[in-house]
Amino acid sequence: MKILFAFSLFTLIGVNVYSQGTLKGNIVSLGKPVPFANVGFKGLNIGAASDIQGNFIIENVPEGELELIVSVVGYEKKKHSVRIENGKTTQVILTIKPSLQELNQIVVTGTMKETFISDSPVKVEVITASFLQKSPTNNIMQAIETINGVQEQIGCGVCGTSDIHINGMEGPYTLVLIDGMPIMSALSTVYGLNGIATSLIERIEIIKGPSSTLYGTEAVAGVINVITKKPQDVPLIGFNAFGTSDLEKNIDFYFAPKMKKSKMLFSGNYYNMNNFIDENEDNFNDIPLINRVSLFSKFSFDRKNSRIFNISAKYYDENRFGGVSQWTPQFRGSDSIYGESIYTKRYELISSYQLPFNEKLRWDLSFNNHNQDSWYGDTEYAAVQTTVFSNLIWDKTIGARHDLIFGSSLRYNFYDDNTFATNQADRVFIPGIFAQDEYALSDNLSILAGLRFDYHEKHGSIFSPRINFKYKPATYTTLRLNAGTGFRVVNLFTEEHAALTGARTVVVKGELSPEKSYNMNLNVNHVFTIKESSGTIDADIFYTYFENKIIPDYETDKNLIVYDNLLGHSISRGFSLSYNHRFNSPFKLSAGGTFLDVFAVTEDNDGNSVRENQAFVPKLSGVFTLSYTIKKLKTSIDYTGKVMGPMELPTYDHPFERDEISPWFTLQNLQVTKEIKKFFEVYIGVRNILNYTQNSPLIDPQNPFGPNFDTAYAYGPLQGRRFFIGLRFGFGK
Repeated sequence: MKILFAFSLFTLIGVNVYSQGTLKGNIVSLGKPVPFANVGFKGLNIGAASDIQGNFIIENVPEGELELIVSVVGYEKKKHSVRIENGKTTQVILTIKPSLQELNQIVVTGTMKETFISDSPVKVEVITASFLQKSPTNNIMQAIETINGVQEQIGCGVCGTSDIHINGMEGPYTLVLIDGMPIMSALSTVYGLNGIATSLIERIEIIKGPSSTLYGTEAVAGVINVITKKPQDVPLIGFNAFGTSDLEKNIDFYFAPKMKKSKMLFSGNYYNMNNFIDENEDNFNDIPLINRVSLFSKFSFDRKNSRIFNISAKYYDENRFGGVSQWTPQFRGSDSIYGESIYTKRYELISSYQLPFNEKLRWDLSFNNHNQDSWYGDTEYAAVQTTVFSNLIWDKTIGARHDLIFGSSLRYNFYDDNTFATNQADRVFIPGIFAQDEYALSDNLSILAGLRFDYHEKHGSIFSPRINFKYKPATYTTLRLNAGTGFRVVNLFTEEHAALTGARTVVVKGELSPEKSYNMNLNVNHVFTIKESSGTIDADIFYTYFENKIIPDYETDKNLIVYDNLLGHSISRGFSLSYNHRFNSPFKLSAGGTFLDVFAVTEDNDGNSVRENQAFVPKLSGVFTLSYTIKKLKTSIDYTGKVMGPMELPTYDHPFERDEISPWFTLQNLQVTKEIKKFFEVYIGVRNILNYTQNSPLIDPQNPFGPNFDTAYAYGPLQGRRFFIGLRFGFGK
């Protein structure tokens, strides 16, 4: 901490004054302007985005001969030399070529520094803002449900909690970042993600596989990094609102004034669902009633030599209810009328500051406070969690071959709740250091090696190594081999809401040890052309081996949920295939499929190995997106969907037996978008076109206070077909 404090004092030291100029330009392709292109200078943290007419302006550019880089989804990367003169404005017109290969996007998650997808030794999948607009959602969970290998899993059939599964591994194994910072603490994994408005998102970067070397605990299954929009990259005013036939209402807005020495983005999201729906006739609402408000602000300050200084803050407030139709707030916590009522308040703060030295030193800091006041029937769960995370990162390039990252981190976590497992508030400091080197052996072969050391007060020293190989045997073919380890410290009641809802008694056997994982991924990417069309094919093979995995045991005693470290091991393995094709027409196709084999191996009383498949994991699943644009009508049509194969389900004693294997099902959506003006669009469509829903996810719903009541039998959609209509616009500079 003394080092961090000393670094912060240096921010008060003056810096040299550099000669500066201005660059104005226009980006075109095939004679038409290209909006929302990223424009920046190699080696400098300075840039802008083109507006709807393809125009951009970058001020305070250092004098000299510089290399300009233009990147945008669907176009080839453009490099252009430009000379900036002191006190003058330089103007350029840049022509870029269309390209399907969205491999020229800039990503940061895989290596903790900016790099192009095609250059990254780590496989990174990117979800763009335009993809998020293909089907309107009120939260990020629904937004990524049509991504290959990613599954939204409902954890409670009453209150509607859900998490994200990557390659069959549960939500707490995935680390969620906001602008590169681990802002999502364990308590918020089941509710906090719902507070991220999709209209704020520039892109989402997904890594499948352990990333604990860079990001520490929880990055076991992978990392989801939500990159929010920069104030300078959005219009002055923006608005997006939609409603559904189920009477859901969602409103997003933002205001982004550009001031002389700083840029600001202030935005808000309001979501309301107050319509009690009970299509499965179990007397419980099929989807929770929610009233949610989220406010977000982000400031970007102009500094000498284009150094970074960003601050963002978010406030989240939600009132959520699930239960029987007779419930009113006066029955909150009672044992007469069943209801699950959850009040959530959350505060977040993130900052990133580049220190005023010649070396690239950056200090990232995040703070979040999460308060949950909830009743599950007559069971109270009141919890608070505060997490502070600090990262000091040194980005160093040595020669033309070595690209290094050195860093130190400090995580402080405070957690307290009213459950029997928490006798006193838990306070933990976890210091850590990490280093990695990306070494280019040749133009076609590179190696990335890294190591992290963390010290946990309860569990001692934890080492997390990683190694990545990237090889290009041909111009349009890339192979990536990744191997590494992960670790995770479990917060039981913050992650397993089945332990709070329903009538089963919870048993925790002894002190739970940290979970450890060992992973290997092989990715092959190939870019192809067919006449004047082009596309990409991605194939992945993955294998993860777990020790000390904590698996809830529902089967030993139907009246208990038993938590213990697995005496044995568990494995998550499989392969996936993705296909993207941009035809020589206004038609685009994306499709993918995943095969999963997730199971645990233990020993029975005779010493024989026993295999048990993990529940709620489909052996086969697939996703697809079809897009067609009618240019003359300024209309686009997007058809998205997913297909889920059978999965094993919990079993129940007579007379509450249910199917032990789920059926095949598909969830499909359609949206039609019409551009009225260049800054104004309307859209209509339908979600869950085929109106598929599972039967009631509740066991013995007629006796919710009885010993057999259970809410965990949720494997498919609980909300049927609904139509939606909405509008969005953005204008001004």
